[in-house]
Amino acid sequence: MITVHADEVRPTPWKNGGGVTRHLAADTAGDDWRWRISLAEIGQDGPFSAYAGVERWFAVVDGAGVELTLDGSPLVLRPHDPPLVFDGASAPGCRLLEGATRDLNLMLRGVRGVMRRAGGSVIWTEDWPLRGHFDIATRTLHWGLAPGPQTAPGPGYWIGVDA
Repeated sequence: MITVHADEVRPTPWKNGGGVTRHLAADTAGDDWRWRISLAEIGQDGPFSAYAGVERWFAVVDGAGVELTLDGSPLVLRPHDPPLVFDGASAPGCRLLEGATRDLNLMLRGVRGVMRRAGGSVIWTEDWPLRGHFDIATRTLHWGLAPGPQTAPGPGYWIGVDA
Protein backbone atom coordinates (compact mmCIF):
# COMPACT_ATOMS: atom_id res chain seq x y z
CA MET A 1 0.00 0.00 0.00
CA ILE A 2 1.15 3.55 -0.72
CA THR A 3 0.10 6.70 1.08
CA VAL A 4 -0.01 10.00 -0.81
CA HIS A 5 -0.58 13.26 1.05
CA ALA A 6 -2.08 15.73 -1.44
CA ASP A 7 -0.43 18.71 0.27
CA GLU A 8 2.98 17.17 -0.50
CA VAL A 9 2.27 16.81 -4.25
CA ARG A 10 3.38 19.65 -6.52
CA PRO A 11 0.34 21.36 -8.08
CA THR A 12 0.09 21.51 -11.87
CA PRO A 13 -1.66 24.60 -13.28
CA TRP A 14 -4.55 24.03 -15.65
CA LYS A 15 -4.21 25.12 -19.26
CA ASN A 16 -7.22 27.44 -18.85
CA GLY A 17 -5.80 29.08 -15.69
CA GLY A 18 -8.89 28.29 -13.62
CA GLY A 19 -7.15 26.13 -11.02
CA VAL A 20 -4.51 23.53 -10.27
CA THR A 21 -4.42 19.75 -10.03
CA ARG A 22 -2.42 17.49 -7.76
CA HIS A 23 -1.98 14.05 -9.36
CA LEU A 24 -2.19 11.46 -6.57
CA ALA A 25 -1.96 8.21 -8.55
CA ALA A 26 -1.99 7.04 -12.17
CA ASP A 27 -1.03 4.01 -14.20
CA THR A 28 1.55 6.01 -16.18
CA ALA A 29 2.96 9.52 -16.27
CA GLY A 30 2.17 12.35 -18.67
CA ASP A 31 -0.73 12.30 -21.13
CA ASP A 32 -0.48 8.55 -21.84
CA TRP A 33 -2.59 7.23 -18.96
CA ARG A 34 -5.48 4.79 -18.61
CA TRP A 35 -6.60 5.97 -15.17
CA ARG A 36 -5.65 8.71 -12.78
CA ILE A 37 -6.75 10.09 -9.44
CA SER A 38 -6.29 13.76 -8.65
CA LEU A 39 -7.29 16.49 -6.27
CA ALA A 40 -8.22 19.69 -8.12
CA GLU A 41 -8.45 23.18 -6.70
CA ILE A 42 -10.97 25.27 -8.63
CA GLY A 43 -10.34 28.98 -8.11
CA GLN A 44 -12.72 30.60 -10.60
CA ASP A 45 -15.79 29.99 -12.72
CA GLY A 46 -15.28 28.49 -16.17
CA PRO A 47 -15.59 25.34 -18.24
CA PHE A 48 -13.90 22.05 -17.48
CA SER A 49 -11.39 20.81 -20.03
CA ALA A 50 -12.76 18.30 -22.53
CA TYR A 51 -11.42 14.73 -22.33
CA ALA A 52 -12.86 12.73 -25.23
CA GLY A 53 -13.02 9.00 -24.48
CA VAL A 54 -12.68 9.52 -20.73
CA GLU A 55 -15.20 8.65 -18.03
CA ARG A 56 -14.95 11.23 -15.24
CA TRP A 57 -15.95 10.83 -11.59
CA PHE A 58 -16.12 14.11 -9.65
CA ALA A 59 -16.79 14.88 -5.97
CA VAL A 60 -16.54 18.14 -4.00
CA VAL A 61 -14.43 17.54 -0.88
CA ASP A 62 -13.90 21.11 0.39
CA GLY A 63 -15.65 24.46 -0.10
CA ALA A 64 -19.33 25.30 -0.52
CA GLY A 65 -19.70 23.48 -3.83
CA VAL A 66 -20.17 24.02 -7.54
CA GLU A 67 -22.92 24.24 -10.10
CA LEU A 68 -22.05 22.24 -13.20
CA THR A 69 -23.97 22.67 -16.43
CA LEU A 70 -24.15 19.36 -18.30
CA ASP A 71 -26.11 19.14 -21.54
CA GLY A 72 -27.82 22.46 -20.74
CA SER A 73 -29.00 21.36 -17.29
CA PRO A 74 -27.56 22.82 -14.05
CA LEU A 75 -26.55 20.41 -11.30
CA VAL A 76 -25.41 21.55 -7.83
CA LEU A 77 -22.77 19.46 -6.07
CA ARG A 78 -21.71 20.05 -2.48
CA PRO A 79 -19.40 18.26 -0.03
CA HIS A 80 -20.84 14.91 1.09
CA ASP A 81 -22.92 14.52 -2.09
CA PRO A 82 -22.39 11.27 -3.99
CA PRO A 83 -19.80 11.53 -6.77
CA LEU A 84 -21.00 12.51 -10.22
CA VAL A 85 -19.96 10.39 -13.19
CA PHE A 86 -20.09 11.88 -16.69
CA ASP A 87 -18.57 11.73 -20.17
CA GLY A 88 -15.31 13.68 -20.16
CA ALA A 89 -16.02 15.01 -23.65
CA SER A 90 -18.92 17.02 -22.18
CA ALA A 91 -16.66 19.69 -20.63
CA PRO A 92 -19.37 21.12 -18.34
CA GLY A 93 -19.47 24.74 -17.34
CA CYS A 94 -18.62 25.29 -13.69
CA ARG A 95 -19.82 28.04 -11.36
CA LEU A 96 -18.44 28.22 -7.82
CA LEU A 97 -21.17 28.62 -5.21
CA GLU A 98 -19.20 30.54 -2.56
CA GLY A 99 -15.54 30.63 -3.48
CA ALA A 100 -12.86 28.09 -4.28
CA THR A 101 -13.34 24.33 -3.92
CA ARG A 102 -11.23 21.19 -3.75
CA ASP A 103 -12.55 18.31 -5.80
CA LEU A 104 -11.59 14.65 -6.07
CA ASN A 105 -11.40 13.25 -9.60
CA LEU A 106 -11.17 9.74 -10.99
CA MET A 107 -10.56 9.69 -14.74
CA LEU A 108 -10.80 6.45 -16.71
CA ARG A 109 -9.72 5.85 -20.32
CA GLY A 110 -10.58 2.37 -21.61
CA VAL A 111 -10.90 0.81 -18.15
CA ARG A 112 -13.72 0.50 -15.63
CA GLY A 113 -13.73 2.07 -12.22
CA VAL A 114 -15.85 3.51 -9.45
CA MET A 115 -15.85 6.16 -6.73
CA ARG A 116 -18.17 5.80 -3.71
CA ARG A 117 -18.77 7.84 -0.55
CA ALA A 118 -17.12 6.35 2.53
CA GLY A 119 -17.48 6.99 6.22
CA GLY A 120 -19.14 5.96 9.41
CA SER A 121 -19.53 2.23 9.85
CA VAL A 122 -20.20 1.47 6.17
CA ILE A 123 -17.99 -1.45 5.09
CA TRP A 124 -16.70 -1.48 1.52
CA THR A 125 -16.82 -4.96 0.02
CA GLU A 126 -16.14 -4.27 -3.68
CA ASP A 127 -12.97 -6.13 -4.66
CA TRP A 128 -11.45 -4.16 -7.52
CA PRO A 129 -7.94 -5.17 -8.68
CA LEU A 130 -6.74 -1.67 -7.69
CA ARG A 131 -8.48 0.13 -4.86
CA GLY A 132 -8.02 2.70 -2.21
CA HIS A 133 -9.51 5.31 0.10
CA PHE A 134 -9.22 9.09 -0.03
CA ASP A 135 -9.49 10.63 3.47
CA ILE A 136 -11.07 14.09 3.26
CA ALA A 137 -9.82 15.35 6.65
CA THR A 138 -6.16 14.63 5.94
CA ARG A 139 -6.34 14.91 2.11
CA THR A 140 -4.57 11.56 1.94
CA LEU A 141 -4.93 8.75 -0.59
CA HIS A 142 -4.30 5.23 0.71
CA TRP A 143 -3.79 3.25 -2.51
CA GLY A 144 -3.32 -0.48 -3.00
CA LEU A 145 -5.61 -1.72 -0.26
CA ALA A 146 -5.67 -5.48 0.32
CA PRO A 147 -8.65 -7.52 -0.92
CA GLY A 148 -11.56 -8.07 1.41
CA PRO A 149 -13.90 -5.87 3.42
CA GLN A 150 -12.59 -2.43 4.41
CA THR A 151 -13.82 0.11 6.94
CA ALA A 152 -13.08 3.78 6.25
CA PRO A 153 -10.83 5.54 8.75
CA GLY A 154 -12.99 8.65 8.28
CA PRO A 155 -15.19 10.49 5.80
CA GLY A 156 -13.96 10.20 2.27
CA TYR A 157 -14.27 8.15 -0.90
CA TRP A 158 -13.58 4.57 -1.91
CA ILE A 159 -11.97 4.28 -5.34
CA GLY A 160 -11.72 1.10 -7.41
CA VAL A 161 -10.10 0.54 -10.81
CA ASP A 162 -10.11 -2.51 -13.04
CA ALA A 163 -6.45 -2.88 -14.03
